[in-house]
Amino acid sequence: MKRFKIRWLLFVLAFFLVYLIAGAVGPFLYYKKVAEETKKNFSASDCYNDTAGVDRAMLLETNKSAWDERIRLFHQAKERIILSTFDMRDGKSTRDLLAVLYHKAEEGIKIKILVDGVSGTIRMEENELFYALSSHPNVEIKIYNKLNVAVPWKTQGRMHDKYVIVDELAYILGGRNTFDYFIGDYPNKNMSYDREVLIYNTDPQQRQGDKSSLYQVEAYFSHMWKKKECRLFHDEESLSKDEKVKSMIDMLTKRYEKLKTENPDLFKPCDYDLMTCETNKVTLLSNPTGIYGKEPVLFYELSELMKQAKERVIIHTPYVVLNGYMKRELTEIAGKVPDSRMVINSVENGDNFMASSDYLYRKKGVYNTGLSLLEYDGGVSYHGKSVVIDEDMSIIGSYNMDLRSTYVDTELMLAVQSKELTEELTGYMDAMEKDCRVVTGPDTYEVPEHIRVEEIGVWKKIAMRVVGLIMQPFRSLV
Repeated sequence: MKRFKIRWLLFVLAFFLVYLIAGAVGPFLYYKKVAEETKKNFSASDCYNDTAGVDRAMLLETNKSAWDERIRLFHQAKERIILSTFDMRDGKSTRDLLAVLYHKAEEGIKIKILVDGVSGTIRMEENELFYALSSHPNVEIKIYNKLNVAVPWKTQGRMHDKYVIVDELAYILGGRNTFDYFIGDYPNKNMSYDREVLIYNTDPQQRQGDKSSLYQVEAYFSHMWKKKECRLFHDEESLSKDEKVKSMIDMLTKRYEKLKTENPDLFKPCDYDLMTCETNKVTLLSNPTGIYGKEPVLFYELSELMKQAKERVIIHTPYVVLNGYMKRELTEIAGKVPDSRMVINSVENGDNFMASSDYLYRKKGVYNTGLSLLEYDGGVSYHGKSVVIDEDMSIIGSYNMDLRSTYVDTELMLAVQSKELTEELTGYMDAMEKDCRVVTGPDTYEVPEHIRVEEIGVWKKIAMRVVGLIMQPFRSLV
């Protein structure tokens, strides 16, 4: 009888495991093709303009600059603040940002925050810090596709977008999540390099015929905010009476005053005209926004832009996971463009175990695209997602060159036509590439003398090889 119960329990557990895996993977096993309508609706030439536009731009290359400009921008809000993020976690930098947001809410500024469902469920539930903000009458927080393992076919629908909009003044868009790993310079055991771009709208009254890209991002946010998958997060004013929540509100109030005292320059009027550079055109590129398998719209648009290059295409992505369609497109680009290269984290330097395992298993296919392949060994994992095309096009956002970003997640990239910004971005890329190994074959490298590659432990290396093989039927989610 006891053996029967154990067998029955094992059967139930095995069935539940199969149910979870099959349910989660099933909707994404088939790779959708690019629709003819998508091809008709997009032209690379639409991302270019012959004269200066109303938008000006600046790169946020360091975690400290990301912290500075969020606080500076929040402080200038007169009507509304929008924050959309894939991952928000409690931490010192997060508390700084929320302290400013709470203060602005007290001033009457309307604040809307949208967070991915996995982060919202795992990181924010049962945390009074987030209840302190959500309980304010001028703040609304929504969760996109809240995690529910009972319906596993919905669990992989993730919102990977990361941006901030303040009034009609400016916005920030890029690859940074909202916690200490990506924002601020507090002492932290783990951190990651990333990249964003701030776009300043010089014509908020829209007196000119050229309309700021800010309204494209705003329209995208409005579309996401209204989706049925987005649900309010503890939008209850009564929570503010809870003793623990009241303690958090008091902490945020005091933290704001401390921030203002210690960082007076961030709370003064600033001249974004002096801080930013001229652009000809800024265009928002995006994936479909549903929770199931997606048409690879964003990858198609990026590929079409890269195919127009005459001299160079530089791709920086944390990791690379390709299927046949993506390999064919990148091979075509490599065959057309004289200087075409891709920079990724080395397996030793990266922080994505699954993507690194797949890369080890399929590295030959990536190398055979013909792109010059470089692996970054700078000691800190690199999380930026950027493309440079020739001398005047910089593309920055949340899209990784992998299957998940192509077919599963919502993703945003900003195509910025600007010679000055592209020159600056290329300088940062060149500096980073000095700490890269050049892949000369599936198992060979050209290694600069100053690079010391950190060795992977034997058992981790074996685990990567095994996982790389086992995960092949499920790699659509990597």
